[in-house]
Amino acid sequence: MIRTVLTDDEVLARQKLRQLLREERDIEIVGECATASETIQVVSEVTPELLFLDIRMPAMDGFDLIDALSTRHNATLPQVIFTTACDRYAVRAFEVHAIDYLLKPFTQDRLRSAVQRVRERSVNFNLIAGGVDDVDVSGGRHATRIVFKSRGRILFLPVTDIRWISAEENYVRICAGGESHFLRDTMGHMETRLDPQMFLRVHRSFIVNLDYVKEVQSDTEGESKVVMVDGEKIAISRSYRARIQKLLYR
Repeated sequence: MIRTVLTDDEVLARQKLRQLLREERDIEIVGECATASETIQVVSEVTPELLFLDIRMPAMDGFDLIDALSTRHNATLPQVIFTTACDRYAVRAFEVHAIDYLLKPFTQDRLRSAVQRVRERSVNFNLIAGGVDDVDVSGGRHATRIVFKSRGRILFLPVTDIRWISAEENYVRICAGGESHFLRDTMGHMETRLDPQMFLRVHRSFIVNLDYVKEVQSDTEGESKVVMVDGEKIAISRSYRARIQKLLYR
């Protein structure tokens, strides 16, 4: 059973969520809270595995609550699914490793898919504890998807779809097939989020996905370029040349 706490300052919202969760047979609701302070106390007492959390609440919002729970000594933070009527917090929610972000009013199917993500992550952690080292865990050390807003949409982009990333002043440009997306981020931060076995910094302004690299070309003057499978050519700076040669020719 997945021990679960519901936090929402609206009684009707908690009742509706409890009703929907009755269809999820492995969910055990062990607490309901209307405020952040109540949640901190309940989570400390019952140590749930899952927390359904509203964002806009009096005194402390959902992000303040997560910060407070994270600072507890030797305490494990439950997996978090945000439930809110506001879409503008989605990117921030996934930055704090939320499992999912449910926009009210959500359907039974949408709730079920969020709970399924909790189940899958729990299975992955159990496999890791049993000695499996190559399990892909969303929200772990390296991102498995990038979540961001683009043209009024919230996009969930698998990192495997990313071909290359470039710096564009105060933004990064993510090329994924025929689409490009601009995020207000830095190359350094993007590099830390991505698996170095898949992504390689070849220039101060470029990161490439090695799965989409076709070849490396060098000219008579010693300048090198990465040629991507779509024909795109990306310069390799001298300071990064040894790194890509080591990976491509190992």
